[in-house]
Amino acid sequence: MPATASFDVTTGVDLQEVDNAINQAQKEVAQRYDFKGSKATIEFKRAESLILLVADSDFQMTALFDIVQSKLIKRGVPVKNLDVGDIKQAAGDTVRREVKLKMELDGETAKKVAAAIKDAKLKKVQAAIQGEQVRISGPSRDDLQEAITLLKSKDFGVQLQFGNYR
Repeated sequence: MPATASFDVTTGVDLQEVDNAINQAQKEVAQRYDFKGSKATIEFKRAESLILLVADSDFQMTALFDIVQSKLIKRGVPVKNLDVGDIKQAAGDTVRREVKLKMELDGETAKKVAAAIKDAKLKKVQAAIQGEQVRISGPSRDDLQEAITLLKSKDFGVQLQFGNYR
């Protein structure tokens, strides 16, 4: 048995679930009466982790985003990991909005997670930033459970995932 136990704190979304949610949203938009004859489209660029929304007006854009958001929630995709852009004017009297998916912890969030662990002054529990994840380690699994509970109680702007627990 190892002398120290550890786990990794990461974030991300299941791209297949996002793809399924977008497909469901596209079907709903095709069937809804308020979108008949409009240029409303939803496009998922998987390689860029980007959802592109195009609509005729701000009102339709709001309705389109609500549809996408509700489908993502139903598929279990954390909406905290959405980086919603502003509504911008596009060609042909349309408006567009880009929604980026946060797939990894950025440096700022990783620092906040590490700082939260250090500020809690848990016994011998240490946080080390390793690229796009934070490794939390300590001698006791009970202390690590306390650290997980502490991190779940705080809001870091993304949904944290805890993995590699050993």
